[in-house]
Amino acid sequence: MKLYYSPGACSLSPHIALQEAGLAFEAIRAPTKTHQLADGTDYYTINPLGYVPLLVLDDGTQLREGPAIVQYIADQVPAKQLAPANGTFARYKLQEWLNFIGTELHKGFSPLFTPGMPEEAKTIAKTRLNSRLQWVDGELAKTPYLMGDTFTVADGYLFVVAGWTKHVGIDISALANLGAFMSRVGERPAVQAALRAEGLLK
Repeated sequence: MKLYYSPGACSLSPHIALQEAGLAFEAIRAPTKTHQLADGTDYYTINPLGYVPLLVLDDGTQLREGPAIVQYIADQVPAKQLAPANGTFARYKLQEWLNFIGTELHKGFSPLFTPGMPEEAKTIAKTRLNSRLQWVDGELAKTPYLMGDTFTVADGYLFVVAGWTKHVGIDISALANLGAFMSRVGERPAVQAALRAEGLLK
């Protein structure tokens, strides 16, 4: 398998999932600013959408969109319990979390990373993100991970997205449960391996 990623972007989530799964893969850097690979290849010729992540299977089949990719990865190694079994209610709860993180958090950061975005729009985005993160903090008061006592791919996704707060001026220091979660996940060997591979941890 090949994972196309950009350091620190949402592609870090499947990168973490692959490390947790222990699957063999090749990580290929596809910078979102230049869209040019190390060998000079135009990334748009591989993924016409131009963004990451992109997972390419050994037979050339492509899978886009982080929430779909991490579930695929989890299903390759069911014994790792990175996702509940398909067809169970718990699996739908995982999908609920992945959708929440993707639509309410991930996309909520978009205005903050968009050059030229008016400050008024950024303020509105930060206020909305803060309210969502406060709710997540409350949920994490109940369990160490989003789905209970076991780490899942949803936790990896939240770790990545919540980590963006420090780059856009959102202070989450008062959210003790979320802070503890970030430390807990950040200490996982697979997470550290993914961060190190992307040059985000020395």
